[in-house]
Amino acid sequence: MEYFIQQLINGLTLGSIYGLVAIGYTMVYGIIGMINFAHGDIFMLGGFAALIVFLIATSFFAGIPIALLLLLMLLVGMLMTGLWNWTIERVAYRPLRGSFRLAPLITAIGMSIVLSNFIQVTQGPRNKPIPPLVTDVFHIGDITISLKQVLIVIITAVLLFAFWYIVNKTPLGRAQRATEQDRKMAALLGVDVDRTISITFIMGAALAAVAGAMYLMYYGVASFNDGFIPGVKAFTAAVLGGIGSLPGAVFGGLLIGLIESLWSAYFSIAYKDVATFAILAFVLIFKPTGILGRPEVEKV
Repeated sequence: MEYFIQQLINGLTLGSIYGLVAIGYTMVYGIIGMINFAHGDIFMLGGFAALIVFLIATSFFAGIPIALLLLLMLLVGMLMTGLWNWTIERVAYRPLRGSFRLAPLITAIGMSIVLSNFIQVTQGPRNKPIPPLVTDVFHIGDITISLKQVLIVIITAVLLFAFWYIVNKTPLGRAQRATEQDRKMAALLGVDVDRTISITFIMGAALAAVAGAMYLMYYGVASFNDGFIPGVKAFTAAVLGGIGSLPGAVFGGLLIGLIESLWSAYFSIAYKDVATFAILAFVLIFKPTGILGRPEVEKV
């Protein structure tokens, strides 16, 4: 039983990271009906921004407190990835918004390749390790819980509540929901649709940056291809939970993390990704909108 609980904790930690990235997918899809396949690489950029902040801060301020260092890593990562995603939306996606549906998808895949290769050229192809930032652990019987696992789960819960509040209780959230329902009518009623979409991209990038920084803190290494597999799994989490639903994105991320962790613990680790996507296919066969998704109403 202790081993099972330990794997549950590990799965919740990994799933929290997937869930944060999945929120970015589901927000962009909910607003403009587009899958931003470059979002996984924004997550990777967030990790590298946190890595650069760590290297600069520890070089010039050797005794900097860990809490302040982590805060700087998160804030700078959110700022940099927000700027990146805002630029991508303005340059690569907005001109194609009225084009046929495959055009933005192809552009998103192209942007993913550009970002991945940009980091490979500028930072090198090798893995970039960092020393452990948070080493405290708590023992409850035979169960071990690290402080970094607690931080990841708490940060995910706080950010989910914050973004739920923004979307449901603020003027920006009303503009986002109006844009999601009908962009043309929202524009006629005075909503700045372009501004709303740009802010949505920035918000999604900020969440991906936090996830990237936590991924770096958890595993202690960054690589130029970190955006592909976690990005695909986060997209899977968004679809599994119900794309367009913020709680569904986090729930899907937690579910993917638990599936991976438990499968790796009790079965062959080589097939954990097969199990994840098989369960996704099973769920979508019987509930095509995802677990918490709502069916779309066709406007006529």
